[in-house]
Amino acid sequence: MISDTIQRPVARTGTRFRSSFWWLCLSLLAAIASMVPVLALVSQAIQGSEGLWAHLRSTVLMTALPETVVLLAGVGLLAGVVGTCSAWLVTAYDFPGRKMLEWALLLPLAMPTYIVAYAYLDILHPIGPVQGAVRWLLGYSSPREFRLPDIRSMAGCIILLGFVLFPYIYIPVRAMFLTQAGNLLEAARMLGVSRHAAFMKVAIPLARPAIAVGVSLALMEALNDIGASEFLGVRTLTVSVYTTWITKSDLPGAAQIALFMLFIVVGLVALERCARRKQRYASSAQKNRELESVRLYGLKALAAFGLGMLPVVIGFIAPATYLVVEAWKRFQFNGLSARFASEALNTIVFAGIATLMTVFFGLVVAYAMRLAPGRASLWSFRFSTVGYAAPGTVIAIGVLIALGGFDRFLDASMKEIFGISTGLLMIGSGAALIYAYTARFLTIAAGGIDAGLSRIPLSFDHASRTLGRSATQTFRQIHLPLSRASLAAAGLLVFVDCVKELPATLLLRPLNFETFATHLYGEAARGTYEEASIAALAIVCIGILPVMLLARVGRRRA
Repeated sequence: MISDTIQRPVARTGTRFRSSFWWLCLSLLAAIASMVPVLALVSQAIQGSEGLWAHLRSTVLMTALPETVVLLAGVGLLAGVVGTCSAWLVTAYDFPGRKMLEWALLLPLAMPTYIVAYAYLDILHPIGPVQGAVRWLLGYSSPREFRLPDIRSMAGCIILLGFVLFPYIYIPVRAMFLTQAGNLLEAARMLGVSRHAAFMKVAIPLARPAIAVGVSLALMEALNDIGASEFLGVRTLTVSVYTTWITKSDLPGAAQIALFMLFIVVGLVALERCARRKQRYASSAQKNRELESVRLYGLKALAAFGLGMLPVVIGFIAPATYLVVEAWKRFQFNGLSARFASEALNTIVFAGIATLMTVFFGLVVAYAMRLAPGRASLWSFRFSTVGYAAPGTVIAIGVLIALGGFDRFLDASMKEIFGISTGLLMIGSGAALIYAYTARFLTIAAGGIDAGLSRIPLSFDHASRTLGRSATQTFRQIHLPLSRASLAAAGLLVFVDCVKELPATLLLRPLNFETFATHLYGEAARGTYEEASIAALAIVCIGILPVMLLARVGRRRA
């Protein structure tokens, strides 16, 4: 009996160690799988044809690079100003309609940039409703007599992307304003500083980390865009990657441009961190008092509500109304397209499978870091989440190179051993597309799940281990029930991003395979935007789901 009681804890300790070890191994596997596309991209770019980079630099980059820089600078500035000012407006002031405005400012998140571009191409067309109404008011009868500046321009692209991507800044900055020390602003007011000066000299410097994070996300989304930039006449690096591969069939050239884009993303992140390296942010040991909002009345209240609704109207209401009207016209004329059911099935099935895989690996990476905190788990977490920093086009090219090589190796091996050809098994079956979705959006799942697990006290783990439970048993009986909400939220966000993803889907979809996003892109390329209005409206309806989730979470925190 004495020997049994001595040996049992030793056996359980060995079981717990093996269980933690396997979680860590799976985490390292996820990190390696996430890095494979980037490594394949680097390898292909290095093996490019001799003199290819010089040719690309003189032809493609001389045009695409300046336009990309101008676009990112303009979108970052506009989205940063709109997002920060909107967050301050609904935090520092109280007026009729503010509660509605708090969640309405999230609605542009449901609107993919390429859908907004397609909608405004019709809304602001020379013979469209807006220009027609302006000419009627001014007394002109035809577009030859008067027309507004063409939306197909750099300025038009910056304005549309800025008013769609500003919620990436609005969300973290508003959270920072809500948790910011109100007594600091009150102290500034007592020293004779006006409310506007306090906003510029106190509130914005304190919120700079949140602004930097939001602007970084907005710039990554702008760099990832392909549909809006292409159809608004802006030739970015993303568009150049797509045309170099699809139009010119030049995979090494596309890989070199994609690698250059990756360097730009890394440079943006490094530049932002370098700018903040000597700054420190601290708060008082006393409990911070919340910022008291100023009540507005009359014309000031009306002006505040109008200014707050302006980005919502431009970024969501106007294009959504256009989609509803065009979708209803299309439905009355011809009903649902015969392809609608197959496109919906393709979209939901592939996004669903990718979501399950992404949430699983995100859970593995996050839980391994909780079980075995150290360099191995930390670096596996970092490497597994590198995909979100890279545009979808970059990940897609890397996946294409890696799985294309695997398909060729498998085909040659099967021919030599069994005399049969497997062809493009991974790429032709759509497995490459699911792989790209998983590598691209693993950050969302891992970050959300890690945040959920961090709210569970470590004492629960210690109590479970004391009772002899392994790491897997502890997860199944304790962590999984307590983190279901974060798992569901992460899965929802990943699913919606998979549905909206356009660049990776365009590059990696199998033959004769259409989703809502690719159908919309194809119709827009032919100039028949209204033909895909129902598919576009379906994407927007799916995109509203995380907006509802964010609005609910925001109300709880408030």
